[in-house]
Amino acid sequence: MQPTLYDGDRLLVLHGAAPRTGGLAVVRLPDGVVAVKRVTRREAEGWWVERDNPREGVDSWLVGAIPEDDVLARVLVRVWPVSRRLSPPPH
Repeated sequence: MQPTLYDGDRLLVLHGAAPRTGGLAVVRLPDGVVAVKRVTRREAEGWWVERDNPREGVDSWLVGAIPEDDVLARVLVRVWPVSRRLSPPPH
């Protein structure tokens, strides 16, 4: 999720909460990996999620929509380090 998140960042999440479009969510990808992704829209098949760095990682462009049951938590805030903010992806 760089440039938004970096290894070692600590997040406060709300388990079982519906994601918000434009926000971050903790999801289980089809290969079983748990990851933080940006939620871009709701589709009939589930939630469409994307990565903030298009050169790295996996997102819905590769695996399709993430089913509702595989959206584990909504990210509320980064708690450590406090110097960076959760920000929308660059346009």
